[in-house]
Amino acid sequence: MRVLAAMSGGVDSAVAAARAVEAGHDVVGVHLALSAKPGTLRTGARGCCTIEDSHDARRAADILGIPFYVWDFAERFTEEVIESFVGEYAAGRTPNPCVTCNEKIKFEALLEKAMGLGFDAVATGHYARLSFVDGVPELRRSADLDKDQSYVLASLTPEQLRHSLFPLGDSHKSDVRAEAGRRGLAVANKPDSHDICFIPDGDTKKFLERRLGQHPGDLVDAETGAVLGRHTGVHGFTIGQRKGLGVEQPAADGKPRYVLSLEPVSGTVKVGSAEQLAVREIEADRPVWPSERPLDGPTECVLQVRAHGGTADAVAELVDGRVRIQLREPLRGVAPGQVAVLYGPDKSGDLVLGSAKIAVTA
Repeated sequence: MRVLAAMSGGVDSAVAAARAVEAGHDVVGVHLALSAKPGTLRTGARGCCTIEDSHDARRAADILGIPFYVWDFAERFTEEVIESFVGEYAAGRTPNPCVTCNEKIKFEALLEKAMGLGFDAVATGHYARLSFVDGVPELRRSADLDKDQSYVLASLTPEQLRHSLFPLGDSHKSDVRAEAGRRGLAVANKPDSHDICFIPDGDTKKFLERRLGQHPGDLVDAETGAVLGRHTGVHGFTIGQRKGLGVEQPAADGKPRYVLSLEPVSGTVKVGSAEQLAVREIEADRPVWPSERPLDGPTECVLQVRAHGGTADAVAELVDGRVRIQLREPLRGVAPGQVAVLYGPDKSGDLVLGSAKIAVTA
């Protein structure tokens, strides 16, 4: 096949490209320039998609002997990822920008352009297993559960998966680094990227305040209704947050308080105990079924609400286009805006059944 290898500049995408070459595909490497001002993205050991990353990607492509290009996706990244991120926080929701980037940039914008240029598939360094049964894609957890990225890929459509390759799905990270060393790739020991690439200093609250300004409101005790303090905007908080609340008086029982809910219209942030964070029911919309199999009646599954952790046994059902999820055990810190990913076909399975955006919790 003609394969476009998305090369971020890290070890994973470099080895994925190398394996695509070794498999006999006609491979071209591409690095995505996601910022008109690269200095506004993280650099160094915590970097992602920076100028230094593009240089690392080019050097890897040279070693592999494949053509290499840098494509400017900055405008679309700003619109689809950054503006969406800001808008979600302004609405009192908690987005995952990596999910959005995979969905809108790497497997929509990039795949669109690749297909238009005659490529058959896009290869990435994601840790997830992809197979096909009678032409139907099946997306599963990675063999390396510590690096599993099936969660951030669960919003991809069957058609997108049919044109995707994840060469690292059956590998462990330690083996990938060792292979990179054997291949002479300089990125073999390059640290992994972390956090949000478009927030250089890692201070999400300050970033949002610069974009949204200050919108003062009350910090309210969810149980008594008492005003406990003031804040500068609901966008500075997430459900389950404990630190930096600015509460002026301790709880009567001396225990920590957590953010329970955000009300952007009134500017109210309600706080309460850890026990009040427990979520047992979820309603999610905009479902995606990677294997083209929507839920058929109540289905035993495992729910995951964060890229790392946040799992619980559950029963999910598709009702009027929405996914209703009953948790067998409560989860804490579940927020509207997060992605609910369902794994099955039962509690022991690792197949991605579907994903949906969390709208309501109870």
